[in-house]
Amino acid sequence: MLLGLRTGEPGPRREDSPVAVDAADRLLLDEAAPWVEEVGRGAVAVVDDRYGALALGAATLTARGGAQELVRVHQDSCTAAAALDMNGAALEMSDTYRHHALDAGLLGGARVVLARLPRGLAALRDLAEHVAREAAPDVVLLAVGRVKHMTPTMNDVLRESFTDVRASLARGRSRVLVARSPRPCDDGSAFTYPVTADLPDVGLSVATYGAAFAGASLDLGTRLLLEQLDAVAPPAGPDGTPHDEPGDVVDLGCGTGILAAWAARRWVSSRVVATDSSVAAVRSAGLTARGNDVGERVRVVLDDAGSTLGDASADLVLLNPPFHEGAAVRTGTAHRMFAAAARILRPGGELWCVWNSHLHYRGALERAVGPTVQLARDRRFTVTRSARR
Repeated sequence: MLLGLRTGEPGPRREDSPVAVDAADRLLLDEAAPWVEEVGRGAVAVVDDRYGALALGAATLTARGGAQELVRVHQDSCTAAAALDMNGAALEMSDTYRHHALDAGLLGGARVVLARLPRGLAALRDLAEHVAREAAPDVVLLAVGRVKHMTPTMNDVLRESFTDVRASLARGRSRVLVARSPRPCDDGSAFTYPVTADLPDVGLSVATYGAAFAGASLDLGTRLLLEQLDAVAPPAGPDGTPHDEPGDVVDLGCGTGILAAWAARRWVSSRVVATDSSVAAVRSAGLTARGNDVGERVRVVLDDAGSTLGDASADLVLLNPPFHEGAAVRTGTAHRMFAAAARILRPGGELWCVWNSHLHYRGALERAVGPTVQLARDRRFTVTRSARR
């Protein structure tokens, strides 16, 4: 069954394209099979399944027992959720699982939790705390990762929430971390995340959940982009009269929403949209906007590369595109976001973009959007401005 899964990514397959089922998925399902078969579907939760292998695999493992309840699934990426739905429909298994947020609805009564191991320790801590505090007392968390990306610190993070943590034998260059026996919570239902931090050099605060990119900090690329924007975008005059301001601004791939909050603070008459494919990101961006007193002026949207935004609906797009998927460098997402910016922008509108200098995106921006000029460059990052044809 698992051989029939697809990633759901648009366009022809490339040599570096991700695969829908890999050795890590197979190892996790094999390691989890005894527990999953014992507890049945209704007590199984799956976190950050990439394309559906884990959720549909878990549903298959429990089917022989006649279980009628659904496997509960949380995927931070909306594109991953769409891929699961596509594969579920193709395999006539859409009625075997249900989507949930990362909360008690997902984990209440869960006795087995399957997860792809996040690379970020903050995301792992957030997951472990939720499982330990919201799932059944006898819950077992099984998280799989590629050996080359795993560190002893991940075990330490799991031990903050569980007393029994061990690692499986490696297979296919992957390994499963198994956590059991949740630690008692001394401070009630308090979780580490979200956390908030002040960014005094840009006059903002930022809020973040564990899985959001950059966390409670200002990444260097965004800092360089803001420096360029600040130099050419003066705030309203002393009488409150705005200078020439863009009517509609989109923070595309908003992360924690720093660019959206900055834009809403700087351009008081602009309408600002912050959009990202990550649930943790859009939740963080909403908190960041409210924390900077612009919550009513920033609309936060969960979608894939601005897919829900109308054609020619923006005057300005701000973009700091991702350049990797997990540990692999992949530029496909950035190119899709360039095309999305071109679609969203009105003629004459501008895309302000910061990108890793070694990726040499200027030609791609010229082709996708229009005439592009370099505004700043250092060893790591380049800032460009592209005008929509």
